[in-house]
Amino acid sequence: MGKQVAVFGLGRFGSNLATILYDAGYDVLAVDKNTDLVESIAPFVTHAIKADGTHEAALQKLGINKFDVAVVTVGASIQDSVMITILLKKMGVRYIVARADNDLHGAILESIGADKVIFPERDTAVRTGPVLTLKGVVDFIPLEKSSGIIKVKAPSYFVGKTLADLGFSTGATNGAVVLMLQRGKEGIVNPSVDEVVSRIDVLIIAGNNIDMDRLLEQTGKINGELKRKEI
Repeated sequence: MGKQVAVFGLGRFGSNLATILYDAGYDVLAVDKNTDLVESIAPFVTHAIKADGTHEAALQKLGINKFDVAVVTVGASIQDSVMITILLKKMGVRYIVARADNDLHGAILESIGADKVIFPERDTAVRTGPVLTLKGVVDFIPLEKSSGIIKVKAPSYFVGKTLADLGFSTGATNGAVVLMLQRGKEGIVNPSVDEVVSRIDVLIIAGNNIDMDRLLEQTGKINGELKRKEI
């Protein structure tokens, strides 16, 4: 299994999203106060639990602080979505995605610590599923059940390194392949492994969702370590 993702709110959007993430290879915990919703999704995710995410004690029982990502898709109550987001942040969840119904709601969620805000009216669950857990990814095209193509701005750690340096070579260790580099108005299709990544580059990468996730997660950690050393 890949990283652990908790989805709070099992309405149509939340249920679809939880199922898509599970099918993409993630370890998914689905949470809602409604027994019927929990029971209906149970066969399609790793775990489904009836719980009230607005109560800190309930979140502690779920061990939510151990999860890599939490997605708050509660739509019926703005107050509930805000409270759950606040508690998740307080408990140290590393990456929080929250659903907003309008711009004001979105601004509130960002101000209290949501790392990414999504608008269901603008995005479908199919296109946002794996993108939610891939930091820095601006678009995603699903291929098979657990793979796809991502479009991502070059992480700072990539800049100045060749694709070979980053593991994008024949028999790549990271399980992902660079299909194209977008460099301004120029498009470099099937770039050489000796191609050096520029800060303006956008990479089109194909591979297994979990492999691409690990690649970007590792990149983020390395970049964070380099910044701390500079300080």
